[in-house]
Amino acid sequence: MNIWLAMILGGLITFGMRFSFIYLFGRFEIPETMRRALHYVPPAVLSAIIFPELLIRSGSLDLSFDNTRLLAGIVAIAVAWFTKNTLLTILAGMVALLLLQIYK
Repeated sequence: MNIWLAMILGGLITFGMRFSFIYLFGRFEIPETMRRALHYVPPAVLSAIIFPELLIRSGSLDLSFDNTRLLAGIVAIAVAWFTKNTLLTILAGMVALLLLQIYK
């Protein structure tokens, strides 16, 4: 029962936070500078999550050809660049990582 309560409360808190921002954006005039700045938040957060996973192994920077995650990331970046398709990019990165780990 505690797990369900925690999940429901977590969902309600998350929904409340997101809804409050949507509600507030409709009520207040947001300066244009702030609107432009908010467009950079998702790429910054995504980069902060992804790049450490690709570049750091055992607490240090690993730019070698033995870093399978970095190589799979490069494949995913290339697919994203040429196709502009999110699903294809994710699938290509996953397949590349799987193949690189199998044949390592």
